[in-house]
Amino acid sequence: MPKQTSAARRTSIAGLLTATSLALALSGCAGYDVTAPADARADAPAAAVQAKDAPLAAADGAKNGDGKNGGGKNGEAKGSGGGGRTTPPGGTGDVDCRKAKCVALTFDAGPSENTPRLLDILKKEKVHATFFLLGENHVDKRPAEVKRIDAEGHELANHTWSHQILTDIEPAEAKRELSRVQDAVRKITGKTPRLMRPPQGRTDEEVSRISKDLGLAQVLWSVTAKDYQTNDSALITKRVLEQTGRDGIILLHDIYKGTVPAVPGILKELKKRGYTVVTVSQLLSPAKAEPGMVYRP
Repeated sequence: MPKQTSAARRTSIAGLLTATSLALALSGCAGYDVTAPADARADAPAAAVQAKDAPLAAADGAKNGDGKNGGGKNGEAKGSGGGGRTTPPGGTGDVDCRKAKCVALTFDAGPSENTPRLLDILKKEKVHATFFLLGENHVDKRPAEVKRIDAEGHELANHTWSHQILTDIEPAEAKRELSRVQDAVRKITGKTPRLMRPPQGRTDEEVSRISKDLGLAQVLWSVTAKDYQTNDSALITKRVLEQTGRDGIILLHDIYKGTVPAVPGILKELKKRGYTVVTVSQLLSPAKAEPGMVYRP
């Protein structure tokens, strides 16, 4: 069985759903530790908690004082408050997932020809997501989309250069798969990703060591629509909504035909159910993703 980092707060998994094929068998040992978002937040350093709480307290004080600082009903600040709240551009903003019912929205393997439409939808809905970018034929062919993802406040992340299974290749090659994306995204945006998602969710201690060396935390998922199997947008929507719970991480792919058309309905229903849709870093805040660690609800 997988080892436990903390009996009270760490969880382990024996198998992972794949992002490109049928689910992996739920047998065998994972060989690495997994940290849930709630556990990461609970374990955040005191200084990080204080840094998170101070501006939130100030905003609450201003809101409750005269009601002039927000644009919402009864003086509620825009982008703050209860369920269905949207997230501000960049950073962790004023979203507090210790209190709000949060779910992280992530997209793998882009950018693609579908990405501009997806960005239009997210902008209209005032939602920000984490994009795990693929290098070959994506980042290298669509730098304008990478720039736009960043400019509109979304989170840039790494999904390897050519989608090789990192546990199946030599360590030096695995490192190149990740470092090439780091270099390419930095060249385009001036920013270096801090998160990565291993293809098919396949990781181990060696991949974790490489990720740590490159300053990358690993992010898995709890919700998959298996949109690589279908172009039925209604089915994609149904699968996402059936699986989503608080602190979930939704995995979708903006490279497939049926996915982007499903996004408006997914967001509408999530907001109706009281969810705040966030990036992965916002989900973990006030903790910061630690390089080499594996995060999964």
